[in-house]
Amino acid sequence: MAVQVLIPTPLQKFTSNEASVSLEASSVDGLLQALEGRFPGILGRLCDENGKLRRFLNVYVNSEDIRFLDNQSTTLADGDEVSIVPAVAGG
Repeated sequence: MAVQVLIPTPLQKFTSNEASVSLEASSVDGLLQALEGRFPGILGRLCDENGKLRRFLNVYVNSEDIRFLDNQSTTLADGDEVSIVPAVAGG
């Protein structure tokens, strides 16, 4: 099942400057592995050494924050849109 992934500008250097990529995955975890398979090195920017998403990244599936779904176990369906959004901080 194809899933559309929106890549934030700071990570596009890992995706050959592609802002959006289509990948096959049935869960967010599977999507992270598919991203790494297609763009080696990107996983280290997205996940810590334990395989958990870095805390400064927010991931949305069809505009729903995965923290309110099943986190990285959130299932994906054909045609879903996944957005990777770096957190913004400041004051």
